[in-house]
Amino acid sequence: MKNLEIAKIFSEMADLLEMQDVQWKPRAYRTGAKTLEALSEPVEKLDRKALMELPGIGAALADKIVEYCATGKVREYEKMRKLFPEGVDQMMHLMGLGPKKAWRLYKELKIKNLKELEQAAKKGRISKLRGFGPKSEQEILKSIGTYTVGQGRTLLGRALPLAHELVGQLKRLKHVQKIEVAGSLRRRKETVADIDILVISNNAKDVMDTFTILPQVARVLAKGDTKSSVTLHVGMNADVRVLEPKNFGAALQYFTGSKEHNIQMRQLAIKKGCKLNEYGLFKGKKQVAGRTEEEIYQALGLRYVAPELRENHGEIDAAKAGRLPSLITYGSLKGDLHTHSTWTDGQNTPEEMIKAAIAFGHEYVALTDHSRSERIANGMEEKRLRKYIDEVSRLKRKYAGRIKVLVGSEVSILAEGKLDYADELLSKLDWVVASVHSRFKQGKDEMTKRIIAAIQNKRVHAIGHPTGRLINVRDPYQVDLKKVFAAAVERGVAMELNASPVRLDLKDTHVKQAIEQGVKLVISTDAHSTHHLQNIDLGVAQARRGWAETKDVLNTLPWKRFERYLSR
Repeated sequence: MKNLEIAKIFSEMADLLEMQDVQWKPRAYRTGAKTLEALSEPVEKLDRKALMELPGIGAALADKIVEYCATGKVREYEKMRKLFPEGVDQMMHLMGLGPKKAWRLYKELKIKNLKELEQAAKKGRISKLRGFGPKSEQEILKSIGTYTVGQGRTLLGRALPLAHELVGQLKRLKHVQKIEVAGSLRRRKETVADIDILVISNNAKDVMDTFTILPQVARVLAKGDTKSSVTLHVGMNADVRVLEPKNFGAALQYFTGSKEHNIQMRQLAIKKGCKLNEYGLFKGKKQVAGRTEEEIYQALGLRYVAPELRENHGEIDAAKAGRLPSLITYGSLKGDLHTHSTWTDGQNTPEEMIKAAIAFGHEYVALTDHSRSERIANGMEEKRLRKYIDEVSRLKRKYAGRIKVLVGSEVSILAEGKLDYADELLSKLDWVVASVHSRFKQGKDEMTKRIIAAIQNKRVHAIGHPTGRLINVRDPYQVDLKKVFAAAVERGVAMELNASPVRLDLKDTHVKQAIEQGVKLVISTDAHSTHHLQNIDLGVAQARRGWAETKDVLNTLPWKRFERYLSR
């Protein structure tokens, strides 16, 4: 599936066009990229006419998609890349810099890459430019740190579909008896470095030959009898190992990690007079376990530890004592409580979002378009919100027999803690998600008071993306979550676990902290298209990493019980 490859090209074209101060084309390319990222169907299976029926894909973009599928290149993109040094492309992805400022730094200071940018910021050269200052230099240095940490790692929401593609293609081989994804991807970490796949097969050569010529493969790094490594077109590396059945469970446990979890496991094995490695659990020379992960954990006196928990956060002790949580399961959510439509910055109409939620199997869905202060997202002024309420209420009645529709809004929490709409207007909504969308640099005490003030508003049901982070792009704002969680418990306000791949906010450790304080969670997609509804399991994965059980998540409730919760 070439969707992500083309989406990456469109995003870069948008950046390069923005550098040249082109006014409207960048937005068109960004919209097209978002559509392709969310699309579950391979673009190579769609003809030009079908492509043009996708949101945000016009004739020009459709032609480029067809061109890439046929040739592996987009000629216009290749020409544009030659105009700019490669390092400038990295510079423009820094938070707070952007394409235009990156271009200015290149043109006026001859800065061509991150290393030169860092040196210039430390020497105070940037602050001398119009529109910059000492504060800008500090922010640039901070952004370089955040960007550098994230380099070489891919968002879970982008890596997982790729892994599923590779596994699906290898599964078709008649000699493949078992196949599993391992590594941090199996643990569902929010970012992953590469894709590890383990296979049981009695024809390793066939597996190696097939894997190394898959259409996703850009370059073969190594090809062996039982292991091969490749680089994919999207830039990620992927490894495949073929194993014997007697070793498969041990290898799966070993290559799933984490490193810290495996150290604890090996130390436990040593205490029992055994040796644990990727080939099995051994007592002397005798293998006592290794065909499955379960028998390894059982042989060491442990309950089976789910992959998402294997981070050395107390799971070994909990497994010894029989205190592991009964984790929330994939597919257990009954509704999505944060979605956007074409009324603000979504790609689909409210009715299309409702139909998609029905097809997804939800019992209920909340339409929560942006409030007025979110001008960049086409936020709704009061008059337009009233029309929106009427429209969604009409759809609510139309689909009453098939799904429960909640009329809602994602309402911005203003700097002093007030909400973007008056209580009288909020009272007309079924569901209110209150979120911080501005003034991220407020002090910790100020931000904490701001969010708690929103929690105190009796119209608020949940706090959206509670730390405001964008993974590898923007650090979370400073906030005392312990105080926020305490206020949420007191007022009965839920904390959102936002399942958008770039957010996954709350992070896993914060989920665990929230649960320990008695906070109720809602897992929502923040969907801006019908395809984004599929991200819900990314939120479930994050909840599992935070030790969440079904009882901790409100939208695991069937409608009748959730309705009773709302009526409180």
